[in-house]
Amino acid sequence: MKRGSTLFLKIAVILMGLPILALCIFVVPEIANYAVELYPDHTYLKYLWMGDLYATAIPFYFALYQTFKLLSYIDKNKAFSDLSVDVLKKIKVCAVIISGLYVLGLPLFYLVAERDDSPGLILIALVISFASMVIAVFAAVLQKLLKEAIDIKSENDLTV
Repeated sequence: MKRGSTLFLKIAVILMGLPILALCIFVVPEIANYAVELYPDHTYLKYLWMGDLYATAIPFYFALYQTFKLLSYIDKNKAFSDLSVDVLKKIKVCAVIISGLYVLGLPLFYLVAERDDSPGLILIALVISFASMVIAVFAAVLQKLLKEAIDIKSENDLTV
């Protein structure tokens, strides 16, 4: 495959990371401070919010890195290799971790939503968790299909 044929997708992966970086730098501390304003007696909520939201950024960026690696494998004609299967497995694990962290953070979302009277906040957390699980299932299906394709390819290589 011609080198650079996945350039658009690589740029898209980089552009996906930029808004999350901006959110982590500017919005997450404000959200944590707002939670403390709502519950002044519970200042530890600031650290719980920041911990949960920053903890979800780590697997997100790791999954973006793995996606970038997968696109590099496609450029190098290594798309049908065990390396690609491993990358998909890591992306699946990252998506499950993100979903789990948002599910574990639901009580935090509930506290702020209850005090601020904004039930949409809980819905946002559930949507992010559900979207992460959809990505995990999609990565698992792709992983299985790719593994079967590699097995069929190796079988055909042995018979010829």
